[in-house]
Amino acid sequence: MKTPNYRIGLTASALLAASILAACGGGSSAGGNGTLGVSMTDAPACGFDHVNVTVNKVRVHQSASASDTDGGWIDITPSTGKIDLLNLTNGVLQSLGETALAAGHYTQLRLVLDANTGAAMANSVVPSATGVEQTLITPSAVQSGIKLVSEFDVVAGQRVDLVLDFDACKSVVARGNGSYALKPVVKVIPTVLNGISGFVSPALLSQHVMVSAQRNGTVVSTTTPNATTGEFFLARLVPGDYDVVLTADNSASAVVGAVPVASATSTTVLSTSAAPITLAASATGSIGGTVALAPANPTETAFVSARQSFGAGRTVTIKYQGVEAGAYSLNNLPLTAPRFTAYSATLPLIFSAQADSLPGTGKYAVSASAFGYASSAPLNVDIGTANQTGVNFALVP
Repeated sequence: MKTPNYRIGLTASALLAASILAACGGGSSAGGNGTLGVSMTDAPACGFDHVNVTVNKVRVHQSASASDTDGGWIDITPSTGKIDLLNLTNGVLQSLGETALAAGHYTQLRLVLDANTGAAMANSVVPSATGVEQTLITPSAVQSGIKLVSEFDVVAGQRVDLVLDFDACKSVVARGNGSYALKPVVKVIPTVLNGISGFVSPALLSQHVMVSAQRNGTVVSTTTPNATTGEFFLARLVPGDYDVVLTADNSASAVVGAVPVASATSTTVLSTSAAPITLAASATGSIGGTVALAPANPTETAFVSARQSFGAGRTVTIKYQGVEAGAYSLNNLPLTAPRFTAYSATLPLIFSAQADSLPGTGKYAVSASAFGYASSAPLNVDIGTANQTGVNFALVP
């Protein structure tokens, strides 16, 4: 998995946002006030029923070198209380508020979360396996502000809207003692809607369906379908082609190849409510082990991914998990290869069974990565006859 995608920073989506702001009259301007509005959205969290955060404030500053204690910060203080990030999938936005800003160029944006104090659990998770709410441990940096690298311009008399895409799946990290830590992964993205939409069969909705847009096996965006209708929307994608991968418990995955997103305002439809996408049943297995970082780094997150290859060398990620150095477990991995169809504007799409590129069933390429460390070479793991529990990684710079 390409590790830089998991760092907080200026992404291709943020660059797109900058170009949109410029098209609306961006650029430094002296005198007068404009307005900044900030909203939050989310990709789904793997293996959780709820991921709750409490936003204390959003801070902006014109100086890139300003510390959190310097003067000159302008704050937006939400009145939202605790926010369940898993309610913000499929393009749904939660407004965090707005503020007047002096016209000019701004170089810092920070997201500040409330600290967990007493039994209040300002930030918490509910794992699907237990259904019990537990505290989400937050690093001290969360209280001083999660730094979001995103420059933007405010023009007198105009409004700028920014969306903070809080990727819960990559941000909630399993710890070895059964607790969970928050290692925030946040992108700044444009408010304009584009992307890929469709429906999955309502019969699958109790099976933890996940839909992702991928490029060369790397996950770019994820969502979960509406719990009632099965509708999904992979929103705010940089224009280009994507493989769309659908997974669910006890099911073979389905892949739609080379789905085009033509522009920053276009939406590509893959299925309708009258003819939703279904997944074939499949036996499943699991892969587990440990990840060690040498030298150790208690603040760094490792990501473990399991990929399947099929057809003419096509590879997709089926499951991935972020962990602090220690144990990981990738569960509900289908033993059969994904079903596949190339994108067509003619619906419904017809999927066909594929042969694994690796002989036999239950074959996965498993790898681990962490920022600042060399990614591991993929290990070929066979769960066709038994689950595998000793798939271990040692990452070095």
